[in-house]
Amino acid sequence: MPTGRPSTDRASALLTALRAGDPVVAAELRPPRAELDDQRGMDAWIDTYHAVRGLSRAGTFVFVTDSAVGAREEDPLRHLVTNLGSDAPRDRVVPFLTCKHAMPYCQGYALRAEQHGFHSLVVLGGDKHVGPPRCVEHAWQLRREIRGRQPGLVLGGWANPHADPARQVDFLLDAEFSAEFFLTQIVSHHDRAAVERFTAETARRRAGVPGLFGVFYYRSANPRTLETLRQFLPVPVEGLTAEFGAGATPEDVCARTIRTLAEAGARHFYVSNLPVTRARATLQRILDRARG
Repeated sequence: MPTGRPSTDRASALLTALRAGDPVVAAELRPPRAELDDQRGMDAWIDTYHAVRGLSRAGTFVFVTDSAVGAREEDPLRHLVTNLGSDAPRDRVVPFLTCKHAMPYCQGYALRAEQHGFHSLVVLGGDKHVGPPRCVEHAWQLRREIRGRQPGLVLGGWANPHADPARQVDFLLDAEFSAEFFLTQIVSHHDRAAVERFTAETARRRAGVPGLFGVFYYRSANPRTLETLRQFLPVPVEGLTAEFGAGATPEDVCARTIRTLAEAGARHFYVSNLPVTRARATLQRILDRARG
């Protein structure tokens, strides 16, 4: 039977790193939108390749998303396979797969990922309110389907520290969770209390599934941008407005989140919304400030 607890017979560079002693800070990149014209789409993918190569060759794990908010995006796996070549370590690149595709596509996507050297795959539900419908109601059902066909592929799931912590840990420990690690919804230093409740519950119940906490790189406190983001993730509008108004830089705010949440018990992180053309340099500045 599939299990929510870490398996001893599956391995990937990511899972090994999450189980080791040092904290992991990964990057999350979003592929270009499918509606871009040929030239703009090509330019956007070139920027994406450079970002993935630069980050992964520097030892950073890179998550590449898949229509998570319902926008139609290019097939990231196809582009990664075609263009990354052999100079980017694929065991540092982790594609996403949402349930917002037909089941045969999802099955084929997971098979292609493993065949082309991507040893980990994050399988999520995807936003129910926008875009095409899910092929299954819950992401664990798709992970269970993939697990049955590809038992050696390391799978990632999802948790939400903003929700009831006991219920979230129930999901992580459920025999049907079918994942060796998880990512969380975006959290910030303004959510410290929620993160402390979640990490305390995972520790109390000895949930052995490692997780990466989502951190968003807010580039400004533009009211229109923040209101748009609130459609998809919790945004501490008042706190961000005050911080940017006091002169904080985007790197300052992001580093503050990592530092504060580490104090609250979070161990591993992924940083979302990095500027693609400056992803590696931006992430390094954030880490330097977080350690300072």
